[in-house]
Amino acid sequence: MAARCVRTPGTCLTFPTAPDSSLMQRASATLLVTALSVMCGPAPAQSADKRKPHATTSTTRSSSSAAADKRGAAPSRAAVRPAVKDGEAEARLIEIYKLAGQARGREALVKAERLVDDHPNFQLAQLVYGDLLAARSRPLRAPGDVSEGAAKAGASTLAELRQESLMRLKALQERPAPGTIPSQFLALSPRNKHAIAVDASRARLYLFENTATGLKLVSDYYISVGKSGIEKSVEGDSRTPLGIYFVTSNLDPKSLKDFYGSGALPINYPNALDLKRGKTGSGIWLHGTPPAQFSRAPQASDGCVVLANPDLERIIRTVEVRTTPVVIAQSLQWVAPHSIKADSRSFEEALNSWHQAKSVGDLPTLSSLYSSDFNSYGKTRDDWTAQLRTEAGKQRGRTVQLKDVSYLRWTDSTDTMVVTFGEVLSGSRTGPVRRQYWMRQGKQWKIFFEGVVG
Repeated sequence: MAARCVRTPGTCLTFPTAPDSSLMQRASATLLVTALSVMCGPAPAQSADKRKPHATTSTTRSSSSAAADKRGAAPSRAAVRPAVKDGEAEARLIEIYKLAGQARGREALVKAERLVDDHPNFQLAQLVYGDLLAARSRPLRAPGDVSEGAAKAGASTLAELRQESLMRLKALQERPAPGTIPSQFLALSPRNKHAIAVDASRARLYLFENTATGLKLVSDYYISVGKSGIEKSVEGDSRTPLGIYFVTSNLDPKSLKDFYGSGALPINYPNALDLKRGKTGSGIWLHGTPPAQFSRAPQASDGCVVLANPDLERIIRTVEVRTTPVVIAQSLQWVAPHSIKADSRSFEEALNSWHQAKSVGDLPTLSSLYSSDFNSYGKTRDDWTAQLRTEAGKQRGRTVQLKDVSYLRWTDSTDTMVVTFGEVLSGSRTGPVRRQYWMRQGKQWKIFFEGVVG
């Protein structure tokens, strides 16, 4: 009987290749039964981006930086890999799941073989392919049905791959209702051409375009977060922070180690709310994977948000530095855009009061809108009031216009608004871009941080 060795994490499994039709039908019906139990609906559509896809990072680069990762490396291939579109590999994997669940094992096997040939570093696809090969000769007992010895030797890796499978399928089953958006996005300005939201509970990143009619979901991707989970609070805790952030730069891949894949987009952790709460740490990025890995386990990073390289490349091509908000939540709440207007009314009144007081130099009213614990890079409320007085003197009767106003809401133990706007004096064409952090104190909104960001 012929056999084939299939590379799975930590071992090389030998599967018989001579088919047994009855076994194939019975086993394929149980293939990945745990994952398929949460599967429903059609296979996910591929990304709507119509631009020509870019080639993935070369698999011939050094993979030494991946050695610290527990998940096994796939064998290198000399052939040139085809250009890969974001979301394409996952869409193919889901199609294989569906075929297996429909007892169409032979079709699933053919597609799985093509998938692992195109993406030899996609460990989850390799595992599925191994199961489909095993299904030709014996019934399957569970996803990743390897020998007892291999299961013990690679127990951690096998558990990670099973969890990755479930997270991918869960997120694709529990799709947000059409036309809904994450509740944090109260108002975005035309300068915010795109927005990102991360749902840690679904290991999913959602990419939006800000159109004339509102936010439009463009695509979404599987992601990995910190080894220790979420809610980062101290340096080195291997957790991913929760909150509202902004992309601060786009790092040149040539300046990075292979470990970070196709590139990196740092975000502004810790933000003003994090600092107010005494949180520490830095260097939180959205970045890719090393050449030997297509994706990582759901919880595998040192705190960053990690995507497959084709998915990260799409995001890097799309978003803008400094103006792209990144919401990272334990679980996103999806709401109809019109439903959040009422929630923002009381805050809009407070912001209008600040605007009017700033325009006419009404310092008593203006000062009353800043919290007693206000801090802006070391400046207290008294220091800031003196600065406001100086700015009012320079206005010389000119009113203040607020342009490109955006505000996002973060609610946990407190209610916080992150506001960004351009401040332009009448008669001027430009002015500073300011960011304010407001917190609800009882029935009032107060500013606890303000600074120039552009």
